[in-house]
Amino acid sequence: MAATTFAAPLLPGTTEAWKQAAAEMAGPRLAEFEESRRRMGITREVVSLQQTPDGDYVVVCLEGDDPDSVVSKYLNSDEPFDRWFAETVLIGTHGMDASQGGPPPNQVFVDWSA
Repeated sequence: MAATTFAAPLLPGTTEAWKQAAAEMAGPRLAEFEESRRRMGITREVVSLQQTPDGDYVVVCLEGDDPDSVVSKYLNSDEPFDRWFAETVLIGTHGMDASQGGPPPNQVFVDWSA
């Protein structure tokens, strides 16, 4: 199973909107969220908020079939939940642009497991 990690800065003033979206995905939109992740081939997702002196970041770890392509797939999907996620989270709080695809790939330096 492939894995990827990335940090996505939150646009200034959008941290509360991001938290509300995360709460929706863990609550009333949980079934849609889970179906969407399965459709995208994601088997594990860990998302954390990191607040720094330079601004707030969302730190993401994805495992699945092709995790490096997931953000781009969401930005270009026509599925209703995927559109909501792209517009509310990726575009609305992170300022991502579908024409630019997802975040740039990371260069992994350490990948250890027991």
